[in-house]
Amino acid sequence: MSETKIPRWNLDSIFPSIKTDEYKKALADYSASMDDFEKLLTEAAACKDGSAPANFDFGKWLAACLEQRNKIAASSQTLGAYAYIIYSVDTTNTEYLNNLSKIEEMGLRVDQLELKFKAALVSHKEELPDFYKAHPEYEEYKFLIQEAIDETSHQMSAEEENLAGELQRTGGDAWARLQEQIISTAKDAETGKTFNELRNAAWCDDPQLRKESHLKEVALLKQNEVAIAAALNNLKGETVALNKRRNWNEGIDRALASSRMSRATLDALIGAIEESLPMWRRYFIAKAKYLRAHNLTASETAGTSGKDEGLAFYDLFAPMAAKGQEAPNSSASSAPAASDSLLSKKWSFDEARDYIVERYNSFSPDMGAFAKQAFDSGWIDAEVREGKVGGAYDEDFPKGHQSRILSNFSGEFGDLITLAHELGHAYHFSCLKGKPAVFFRYPMTLAETASTFAETIVKKDIISKCSDADLLQILDIDLQDASQVLVDILSRFYFERSVFEKRSQGELSASDFCDLMRDAQEKSYGCGLSSERHEYMWAVKSHYYSTDLDFYNFPYAFGQLFAAGLYSRYKKEGPAFVKIYADLLSHTGSMSCEDLCKQAGFDITTRDFWRDGIHMYAAEVEKFVKLAE
Repeated sequence: MSETKIPRWNLDSIFPSIKTDEYKKALADYSASMDDFEKLLTEAAACKDGSAPANFDFGKWLAACLEQRNKIAASSQTLGAYAYIIYSVDTTNTEYLNNLSKIEEMGLRVDQLELKFKAALVSHKEELPDFYKAHPEYEEYKFLIQEAIDETSHQMSAEEENLAGELQRTGGDAWARLQEQIISTAKDAETGKTFNELRNAAWCDDPQLRKESHLKEVALLKQNEVAIAAALNNLKGETVALNKRRNWNEGIDRALASSRMSRATLDALIGAIEESLPMWRRYFIAKAKYLRAHNLTASETAGTSGKDEGLAFYDLFAPMAAKGQEAPNSSASSAPAASDSLLSKKWSFDEARDYIVERYNSFSPDMGAFAKQAFDSGWIDAEVREGKVGGAYDEDFPKGHQSRILSNFSGEFGDLITLAHELGHAYHFSCLKGKPAVFFRYPMTLAETASTFAETIVKKDIISKCSDADLLQILDIDLQDASQVLVDILSRFYFERSVFEKRSQGELSASDFCDLMRDAQEKSYGCGLSSERHEYMWAVKSHYYSTDLDFYNFPYAFGQLFAAGLYSRYKKEGPAFVKIYADLLSHTGSMSCEDLCKQAGFDITTRDFWRDGIHMYAAEVEKFVKLAE
């Protein structure tokens, strides 16, 4: 049987094209649902001036509003996701860019209607207890309704919010697209490689290629530093200005509210990670020395002594053995042929698909069947090509309750882990099937739980059965991934926190951003990195360039450690945990992080909870250091 080519996704079951009648009808229905919602809001507004009918029934009105909001949410999420994904694989397509802008413009009206809806809720909040008694079918909406009321304390006037939303399209959103377009179209003149191809070399087994690609990547960023820095400076400046007007004391406060998480939980999480930094630095140094001892680094100083005992930045993802070789300290009698290694081999997309489905099945037949459906239905775009954004993501569609996954698959083992991660997001969405669309919006913190849990299923399986030749490498893969989500995420958290502090005082240049990134990497990585670092990481990460996703960093750490706790529970409880897990995911859109975790038996406001998650990795670090030495 011939091998399947690396796929592009099939969008026919969503919309075959933006030119079809089906797509145009969806746009019309979206607009009509907003018209209907506005009529309901006008009726409620009339109560203020006494012109409302005497028999105005708040309970009946609110029920109608909630149903209308579900329709709008379904249309908004489907059309918004579709507009973005077709643009993301063809970022120079003007037609797609204009369509994305059009959907964003329609979304402004939704925001305006939401402001009116929240105002109406505030005016009638005393009647809510009676509403829940008369309409118990809406009991699950209680958290969302209270959240909407609380949000009114962080809103400007309706006129100001409408203006801010309109200007954001040509302000923050436009700056974000500029960074995205620069990164997706940048190309090295000497080799012809795209920026994303250079980034992917960080995982290759050729030490010289890793270093050269890193240097070319940094050179491309430096060439574009003025434009990218302008994007970040102006975008964050807009956010700082709006935060003040919306009564947020700090940028982190808005992020916590949108994450449905308390400051106590964040402090406990960050504190536990900071406590673990010596452990992670020990891992980085052990890896650096191992790479030097076995000629697996192109750095002249990394892994030596003093300030250079740690890893060169471009070796963070370096394999622990050259391709086609067993790990240098492995036992030849127990080592399989290199072609049989799950880690050093070049994975075909078919092999990645089969392995992920198999591993998902080992946890839950339902989860395995879901993954098979995603592959078989053409839900994945994995081909690396020019004009396509880098990295990976999952987008979910209320229409047909389906998902689409973007990745850049080059055949490395890390690409398999990425696919498992994004499919975990999509499985999370599948657990919400049957719920109204307003519950599909869950906080970023909980959004990373299912994806990280899915990764863990794959990596723990390999650790449990791999050969001596692979053990050091798979431990390294798991630790490098976990350290990215904890140590590197901590550096991103430090960086963004300092950006908000400095930007509130004045303009920031590319040089300023580099200084802040160097400081952030020193505080987090410390001696774990050599003097060869990456001061331009601020220009790479698209999360910094979102107007709606400030501090899109600590949610990953939350998800990593929460998933570790869930996985430990699964190992104790076995198959009985499968239903508990699915039920947990199904409620992520209807309560706070603290309440959801309490429901699962965890108190996340204490460091002890997060230490338990880190303990799993501490054991792996000990094993890794012994093997490496």
